[in-house]
Amino acid sequence: MTNLLSGGQAAIEALKAEDTEYVFGLIGSATMEMFDALYDADSIRFVGVHDERTGTHMADGYARASGNAGVVLAGQNGPGATNLVTGLSQAMAAFSPVVSIAGALSSGHVYRDAFQEVDQQSLFTPVTKKTWTAPSADRVPELFREAFRTALTPRRGPVQLNLPRDVLSAQVDFPAMQSPQAYRNQSVPAAHPDQIAKTAQLLATASQPVIIAGGGIKNTHGHDAALALADMLNCPVVTSPGHGDAIPFGHPLNAGQMGPRGNPVASRLVKEADVILALGTRLGFNSTFYTYDNINRDAKIIQVELEPTAIGRFFPVELGIWSDAPTAATQLAAALKSIADRAGADAWTSAFQQERKAYLSQRDADAVMTHPTQPSGLFKTLRDVLPQNAAITMDAGTLCLQATDALNYWTPKSLFTPLDFGLVGFSFACGLGVKCAQPDRPVISLMGDGGFGMTMSELSTAVDHGINTVTVVMNNQCWGAEKAYQRDFFNGRYIGADVSSPPFDKVAELYGACGYKAETLADVAPAIEAALDCGKPAVVDVSVDPAALYSFRRDSFKHRGG
Repeated sequence: MTNLLSGGQAAIEALKAEDTEYVFGLIGSATMEMFDALYDADSIRFVGVHDERTGTHMADGYARASGNAGVVLAGQNGPGATNLVTGLSQAMAAFSPVVSIAGALSSGHVYRDAFQEVDQQSLFTPVTKKTWTAPSADRVPELFREAFRTALTPRRGPVQLNLPRDVLSAQVDFPAMQSPQAYRNQSVPAAHPDQIAKTAQLLATASQPVIIAGGGIKNTHGHDAALALADMLNCPVVTSPGHGDAIPFGHPLNAGQMGPRGNPVASRLVKEADVILALGTRLGFNSTFYTYDNINRDAKIIQVELEPTAIGRFFPVELGIWSDAPTAATQLAAALKSIADRAGADAWTSAFQQERKAYLSQRDADAVMTHPTQPSGLFKTLRDVLPQNAAITMDAGTLCLQATDALNYWTPKSLFTPLDFGLVGFSFACGLGVKCAQPDRPVISLMGDGGFGMTMSELSTAVDHGINTVTVVMNNQCWGAEKAYQRDFFNGRYIGADVSSPPFDKVAELYGACGYKAETLADVAPAIEAALDCGKPAVVDVSVDPAALYSFRRDSFKHRGG
């Protein structure tokens, strides 16, 4: 059976075949056939945004929270498409399955310096897993199938599909759309039994073992498998940076996030471990800065990764295992049915648990609860007031970097950050996407005043579509990380470091959202509680001490003698 459809109608039919729930995007004349077809697509909710970049962050947040592809549609070629680049670069760094669609110049106008002409195929190739430009209308369903398959195949990541105007307008007799299961992989690789046996022996005889749980555990909801193995070994589990929610905060073997930006307990464990089982982590920049300053040079590393090129890339390994991380963890637990002598390892774990308990107590005791509001006091208040089922999104910047391991993530998949891309202006838009994926969950987005100023126009998107998140603006009136570097390494020669902003609580109200101002730390908890209960998108503008600056990357300025 066939149907006479335009290329634009076929594109929407392809999205429907993929069970697409949301399309985030900005209308444009280059894709009018798609938007007209969306008008009749009752199963797809279109969320119109104010900027293609933030629309991509919404699709990114939706993809990470749901586990399905997030879809963004830039309606205009040229500038509409170029605005996608930052968001796709962000999704690429996070291995987030975003399917990005953009209108493209009519095929007959290419290479003629036409209106809004840009080489979109070349533009997107470096920041996606793959980029296609549809050559003809009859190829549209095929390319949509390939786009979704590529985005969702490990390691996942964003893809770009450019659709020329003439392709979208052409009428073609299309066959019925196929089910996605007809062209998708249905399994993941397991570890070879010999590797499992060798790894089990190393773990069983280790006196100071540690498990590092990364995105390969978090993104697969593999925490049960990882913790079953950890419980059998009575072994501490640290999480890679940005994945502090890979296992529940309350588990007694959870040490928190490791690395140069992690907490001292988790970081010490990795520096002293004799056997390290890296489950679904690259041991990359944020975890190690690529140096043995952050991981024991003498440790035997067993690295389990679904992406084979990641194995042993930054540190030599004792065993490199190409496998899905939860699958390998389950195999290891089955192989470790009896462990003869655990006295040394049990003492190692017991000492860590006492140190972790003392660290958490000291973290609360050290929180400065006086005026003006200090980051430590704000984070303690957030620990006390945020619901345990909250999803938390963060920006880059010094305040959010401090917050990443200062908050408690009780439920796996509760922390959404820019990860290695270090993007400012991500959190609020990402939170809107997370809320679309998980509407019954409270979503709290932490941002600095600079980052929120970049993206606050999406307040109208939140209001128009009833996407009720709470954004906490940590307002210190500066670009905090850069100002700290200018203070510490450039003799306080400040330039471009200070930010002026309107009262964000009032701005929120002008958009039709709820706004709250927290001038003092005592104002924060009631403001957040009210924001969570207001039934609208909400912004809490928190005044934070501008002098509370912290230089995170001191290593970057060693050449200055600081």
